[in-house]
Amino acid sequence: MTTLDRRSVRASAVERLGAAGVASPAHDADELLAHVLGTDRGRLTLVDALTPEQATTYDGLVARRAAREPLQHLTGTAAFRYVELAVGPGVFVPRPETELLAGWAVDRAREAGPGVVVVDLCTGSGAIAKAVATEVPDATVHAVELDEGAYAWASRNLAGTGVDLRLGDFATELGELTGLVDVISCNPPYVPLTAWESVAAEARDHDPHLALFSGDDGLDAIRVLERRAAVLLRPGGVVGFEHADVQGESAPAVFTATGRWREVRDHVDLAGRARYTTARLAR
Repeated sequence: MTTLDRRSVRASAVERLGAAGVASPAHDADELLAHVLGTDRGRLTLVDALTPEQATTYDGLVARRAAREPLQHLTGTAAFRYVELAVGPGVFVPRPETELLAGWAVDRAREAGPGVVVVDLCTGSGAIAKAVATEVPDATVHAVELDEGAYAWASRNLAGTGVDLRLGDFATELGELTGLVDVISCNPPYVPLTAWESVAAEARDHDPHLALFSGDDGLDAIRVLERRAAVLLRPGGVVGFEHADVQGESAPAVFTATGRWREVRDHVDLAGRARYTTARLAR
């Protein structure tokens, strides 16, 4: 059987992805190749050649990635902390930066101890909810998602975890938990409508716009979160939410302005960029 050299096929893919403006062409070329071969990136060096069928499949995936289709849509999975998520068209692909917010939620849930109640609003794929349920197995976890397409993905990812997943508006859902929640996490939409052109093509063209855009200043959903968190949390309960790197002052200000919160703090990601805000209910 005629075969093709793995190294030359990979090199060509890296060149194509780089020319297309993909931010991490070598990484993505390897991920796609590992996906086609049914292995992982660390074992690619054990493969010397591809069959013509494998090369054709790989070429098609590289072409789609070069057209800026998200890598995770092509492989069908996204790694997030210690779990793997099924993702695809119709759901926001979880970003590595959001793992920091999830880690904060895990730590606060552990601190609260047995019986802790955690709510993940705007759950999307269910990434944070699944991480908390997996890492804090004695926690009672609830999650809310408005978009039906994303809800379907969250249902798949949260099956068997014990998470109570609701389809609905986070501004009104979970009323039965008023004053009973210990920890709230939220990765809300926060991109200003005016920033449309600045959004990466992978997100702008493939992620649900409901998960991206939030009014002229990008803070509309965060304002709703402030009001809803004040209702759901017990006195002294905590909330954490992600925001854009340019919202390191404006996002926390939404909470400090109401007088309902103490310990309002902003946190940076591994690149030193403002990434998420946490606060504790004062009353």
